[in-house]
Amino acid sequence: MVAAEIPALAGLLTPHEVRATAASIARAQERSGAVPWFPGGHVDPWDHVECAMAMLVGGETDAADRAYAWLFAGQRADGSWPVKLTAGKVDDAGADTNMCGYVAVGVWHHWLVRSDEAFLCRAWPVVRRALDYVTGLQLGFGGIAWARGELGGTAGTALVAGSSSLFHALSCGLALSELLDEPQPGWELAAGRLRHALREHEDRFEPKTRYSMDWYYPVLGGALRGEVARARIDRRWDDFVVPGLGIRCVDDRPWVTGAETCELVLAMDATGDRDRATGLLADMQHLRDPDGSYWTGYVYPDDARWPEERSTWTAAAVVLAVDALSQATPGSDIFRGGTLPTDLPEIGLECGCPSGNPTDSADRVAGLSAHPR
Repeated sequence: MVAAEIPALAGLLTPHEVRATAASIARAQERSGAVPWFPGGHVDPWDHVECAMAMLVGGETDAADRAYAWLFAGQRADGSWPVKLTAGKVDDAGADTNMCGYVAVGVWHHWLVRSDEAFLCRAWPVVRRALDYVTGLQLGFGGIAWARGELGGTAGTALVAGSSSLFHALSCGLALSELLDEPQPGWELAAGRLRHALREHEDRFEPKTRYSMDWYYPVLGGALRGEVARARIDRRWDDFVVPGLGIRCVDDRPWVTGAETCELVLAMDATGDRDRATGLLADMQHLRDPDGSYWTGYVYPDDARWPEERSTWTAAAVVLAVDALSQATPGSDIFRGGTLPTDLPEIGLECGCPSGNPTDSADRVAGLSAHPR
């Protein structure tokens, strides 16, 4: 396994401070290995994975190992996880597709950082089941239904942020499949359809334009790159960015949130806009607690931190943002996507748009008639 240094940014956060932030996540971890939103709070699989990623690069490797062990053990037979658990008990037995697919991002990140073949062998069946589950819920236009209820009912709509994150998860899953020489053409088709929907048919997704996540997630997840990604960030910059504080979670509320700010930092790093990204990371440091943890958000007219919690996933987003900007570990590329496949076909099956490579796309579709939908 490859040893990695602790990320840091000169003049902003030292290795000791980043390690303290990772340690604040580990302190909240339950004996089972689960990482709740805060001590005594609930656990969801997406934020749990993000925390495992941050602990891995922040020096809490044993805690990260226990987090992944808990995640793998808790996967259900259909490839999903419950939406919400508290103290080991299921509060919501439904499944959120984005939460389920994110394990692929965590596993690819783990491989980049540690090159641990034994871990990869344990993780691959988990990733395969998870991505088979979410691709089976792809809607006709290419977006992926955001949830399935406890009784089996499936949402008839897709979300831009969730589907963008799932595009990233599918890309990571395909990188894993290539590494292991286990081709997954169904995932490749699903990813191509999903990318086409996010690029060309955003109007088919459930509108959530008030939320900053809908703004930057197509860039963060890699569906948009290059000039089109930079233009998207610039277009709504003034709607969300509060100079000196971070970004609003919702465009019509005076509330900045640390995790969303750091995710925007990661998206901007992926576009090469590192100076503004570093400035945003510096702006949100007012949320840092002396013990290295981070408050979730701040209502600036009231000069009040709200909610009154220091969330593990906010701390995790900070660690990952520092790693991306400092390029301290091999995992720092996870959102830039330099290790992910770039030759996915862009496929529109029901919209009438021409595919990126019509012949190749037709061949893929013909060979996938049994792929679950």
